Amino acid sequence: MKKDFVTSINNGQKINPPLYLQPEACTVDGRTLLIIHVPSGSQVCRHHGRIFDRSHEADIDITDNSDLVYQLYARKSGSYFVNKVTYARKSGSYFVNKVTRFQMNDLRPDLIERARAMTVSRTANHPWKSLSDEELLRSAGLILKDPERQMEGITLAAILLFGKDSTILSVLPQHKTDAIFRVENVDRYDDRDVIITNLLETYDRLIAFGQKHLSDPFVQEGVQSVSARDRILREICSNSLAHRDFSSGYVAKFVIERDRLYTENANRSHGHGTLHLSSFEPYAKNPPISKVFREIGLADELGSGMRNTYKYTKLYSGGTPEFIEGDVFRTVIPLTPIAVEKVGPQNEGRRPPHDTPYDAPHDTPHERILAFCTEPRSKTEIMRHCGYQDSKHFTKKYLKPLLESGQLQMTLPDKPQSRNQKYVTAQKSTPEN
Repeated sequence: MKKDFVTSINNGQKINPPLYLQPEACTVDGRTLLIIHVPSGSQVCRHHGRIFDRSHEADIDITDNSDLVYQLYARKSGSYFVNKVTYARKSGSYFVNKVTRFQMNDLRPDLIERARAMTVSRTANHPWKSLSDEELLRSAGLILKDPERQMEGITLAAILLFGKDSTILSVLPQHKTDAIFRVENVDRYDDRDVIITNLLETYDRLIAFGQKHLSDPFVQEGVQSVSARDRILREICSNSLAHRDFSSGYVAKFVIERDRLYTENANRSHGHGTLHLSSFEPYAKNPPISKVFREIGLADELGSGMRNTYKYTKLYSGGTPEFIEGDVFRTVIPLTPIAVEKVGPQNEGRRPPHDTPYDAPHDTPHERILAFCTEPRSKTEIMRHCGYQDSKHFTKKYLKPLLESGQLQMTLPDKPQSRNQKYVTAQKSTPEN
């Protein structure tokens, strides 16, 4: 088996370019296993002249799909897409090799000054304080020399961070971030912001969109109160912008739904499946952009975003976030219903989600419980619906008073501690004529 494997794997007619792998034998419970370590490589291999890409548990033949082949080469490339000197075609030129470099006047000086001010506010003696705009870009690695043309110019990362909107669209016409609030109108949306601009202002608009549509409950960390909502938004927005694969045409999304908040963006994946906090290995997707984000305070060291998101999601909703690696990277933050019920577009004429014999608006927790319990509900279901986590406090403040007043009834009154216990709204008596 060793001989056959080594012979086949080195046969250029089967796998090209050939791979040089060495099987190792070991014994487990009396059985011999052959272990073959296949490291990640920078080359794209063909099997019998075909190119395959791994998607979860399937091998997909992508030979005839030029976009997928390009993305595969881009993922394996040793250089970064955003870390290349960017050129523009000359007007009226019919030859693609007749290009001109983008210059400093294609960038916005106000954005560069904003980045300088943000770094100085964090570190009073930061080196960027005394540098000119061009020197600042050079120190951040945003002005490089193209080894092929032997020309120096600004990189795509510089244009994405500080470029004019017209400059960004001329280089990356597919660049867009779609922010959607979808709670009442689940077929379309309740609110939407299509963002086509530089990364700094995209970050601002995503944060503002999240703050507009998500409540900000009181959360205490140690002896200080913190905004868990804003901490979560900071981490997932900066991650979506700094680690996005800008070569892809996939539209990045920031979506708020009734029970979750999630982001999606194109990704140069290094595996597939859910990432786990205890075992994941952080990988810089766009180092120049990540560096600027760290300097101006929109991000921290590599890998901290995932840990912070876990921490503040527990404080915000009591749930566990999901990070799903693939050609599209997804971050999912669970939400409690109360997170979106207090804010966002309101419709005065809408009915509550469950029929109720009460005509008054359901503004108080007691009224929401009674409206929800027109059908028998368990205490866990009621707490989840109303967005509460402390069972003891919920029982004492809301459930017990409703039971004592007779507005709420037990389905098993003789077994108040039964795990099958449910609660139902008492029917209003109708006076006889």
